[in-house]
Parts: sequence; structure tokens; C-alpha cells
Amino acid sequence: HFQLPPTVKSKKAEALGLKETLFERCMHIENISVMLTTQYRMHEHIMNFSNQQFYGGNLLAAEVVKTKVLSKKEEDFTLTKALSFIDTAGCAYAEVMNPESLSFSNPEEAQLLLKHLKILLSQYARNNKNTKNLSVGIIAPYKEQVQYISELIEADEELKYAPASIVVKTVDGFQGQERTVIYISLVRSNDSGEIGFLNDIRRMNVALTRAREKLVVIGDSATLANHAFYKDFIDYAEQVEGYVSAWEFVD
Repeated sequence: HFQLPPTVKSKKAEALGLKETLFERCMHIENISVMLTTQYRMHEHIMNFSNQQFYGGNLLAAEVVKTKVLSKKEEDFTLTKALSFIDTAGCAYAEVMNPESLSFSNPEEAQLLLKHLKILLSQYARNNKNTKNLSVGIIAPYKEQVQYISELIEADEELKYAPASIVVKTVDGFQGQERTVIYISLVRSNDSGEIGFLNDIRRMNVALTRAREKLVVIGDSATLANHAFYKDFIDYAEQVEGYVSAWEFVD
């Protein structure tokens, strides 16, 4: 019940109580729930932000995944940290709204994401003969950004035929799935601090917990930090030494 909320298209139905699922109602009944406290999917640095925000710090990472990263070699700088937040603040990577669909994209942020992904794939291939076991998921909260990134990959020979599996979807499309590496493009970047869909932190909980060994989140802290959840996430990224400025990847 801390993950995807119900999709309710009728305002009347929502007002009458259908915005709350049967599962959520059951969770309000005392002693009906049992929480599984050990997770076997992700590195503890990927787990711990959601653990603090949603699960009262009660989750534990199993020993088999707790410290597992893509590489422990210092020269493989994109692989050694389980969690990275790439901050585009000050880069003028502005969001763009499609007037027909009213959905948002952020072209420069998408291009930065794929640039980082190419570096990651190159470093991983240098250390691993078989890269087919590496699965990559790219998540964006807006269909316009999903489409834009998909088109960029299709037009890029290096990524189009990359030996690693690369899938691009919305948050809802990744529910119940996992990948070795997850990239999240947060898209929103504006002077008014508007974040739209990103206000739904239960959906973001889903996105942040799909990765097994590497989570890369890209966004504009100047826009995002107006919301307490994202400010806390940026602070958390700094705590685990995962904060990076996008300027480090600008030629």
C-alpha cells in the first residue's frame, strides 16, 4: 500500500471512497498485517531511502545483496557506487510540454542519461566478457520522455545494438519488475518549482526500488528540492557519497 495507488477516473467514485483500495482499508485493521523485513533484491544504499521514508527503518538487506556493486575498482567510477544522483541544477536543461498530449520531456536530461549509460556500459564491458547478463531499465514519469529516450536509443547505433538489455518504460510499466541497473529521469525543471506527477511519492517509491546493483537518478535539485521528499532524497544521496553534478559530464 506504499506503492502504486489506484487509478480512479471518476471524481464521484473517488469522493465516495474508491481512492482507497481494499488492501489499504485492511491495513487500518489492527493486527491484520505481517511485514516481511528482509529483502533479497537490492544493495542497502538503494534500499535505505525508501526504508526510512515508508517502512520505519524496519527493512533489512540480505547478506547476498547488501554490498553487491557492479565493480569495486576505483577507475570504474560509474560502477562503484550503488546509488547516484546526478544534479542538473544550473545546466539550463528545461522541461518541454507537448501541447497536444500535455506530457513533458526534457531533451538535454535524456541526452545526459544516455551519455552516462554509454560510459557505464563501456566500463562494465571492460571487466566482463559476458554483458548479456546486464539488464538496464530506464524509467521516466512522463510518456513524452519515455518516447523521446526510446527514439534516441533507436537512432544510436552504439545503444541500439548494445549487448545489454535496455528497456524504457513509465513507472507503472516497471511495477513488479527489477533490473541490474535502473536510470530514472525526473524530467521536471522550471522556475516555479512545479513537479506534477512527482508529487505522487508512492509511485516514486516503486521507481526507486527496481534496481539491484545500480540506481542512477537524474534531476534538477533547484526544482525538486521544493518538495520535502526530494530534498530528503538529495540529502540522502550526499550522505552515501552518491551526489554528482551534471557538470562533471558536460564536455
